[in-house]
Amino acid sequence: MAAVLQNPVADPMLLVDQSGGVATLTLNRPAQYNVLSAGMMDALQAEFERIAADPAVRVVVLAAAGKAFCAGHDLREMRADPALAYYQALFAQCSRLMTTLQALPQPVIARVQGVATAAGCQLVAMCDLAVAADQARFAVSGVNLGLFCATPAVALTRNVSRKAAFEMLVTGDFIDAQQARERGLVNRVVPAEQLDAEVRSLVDSILAKPAVAVAAGKGLFYRQLEMGIEAAYQLAGQTMACNMMAPDTLEGVQAFIEKRPPAWKA
Repeated sequence: MAAVLQNPVADPMLLVDQSGGVATLTLNRPAQYNVLSAGMMDALQAEFERIAADPAVRVVVLAAAGKAFCAGHDLREMRADPALAYYQALFAQCSRLMTTLQALPQPVIARVQGVATAAGCQLVAMCDLAVAADQARFAVSGVNLGLFCATPAVALTRNVSRKAAFEMLVTGDFIDAQQARERGLVNRVVPAEQLDAEVRSLVDSILAKPAVAVAAGKGLFYRQLEMGIEAAYQLAGQTMACNMMAPDTLEGVQAFIEKRPPAWKA
């Protein structure tokens, strides 16, 4: 039986459950709308680094407790120390967290049950996949306070079209879950009562695939996006060649030839 890991991070602001190849991280500050305080970012960073080194984890689900998914940075915390060096360190910490998330070898699924604003919207955009309840809403609303959401813009513009992203950034307006799906910010939208089942369906589909193929594919997916087309094809070809040499891949191809289910080890 797979081990169940319950909250290895001492701080209860982040709940952790690990079983059956799935690590579920739950932001657990519902009264504060699950803001990304420095402490919350530290807790997430530690968990992402642990998960990256754990081959038993095949999929990560990022969830949140309460009505909001994440309302962005902790504005009270930010206002308490108005110093340039502090703000530079804070946003560097956030950027490191976001890039660590994307660099994980495991796919990360955002389970969005409510509002995701500013850095919370950024968090959704940095996840590889996202499933939202139909009541969820999304915004990059810092501009309403006089603060352009510059770091969220990096993630947002890599998910939705330029004009759609810029409109969100300069108006601070919310979009609903269906609009988020149409624009490419989330993959699936379902009624709130079906959210867990829909996330589970996506998880099970990924778990049914060999881990080596998923990890290689995720790494290639993001690297090639930043390349010119010739370099991208070169990297993709090398990735596929190495992937073909994996025992599970050879078994999958042989099973297809023999018209039988594959007997994968991972």
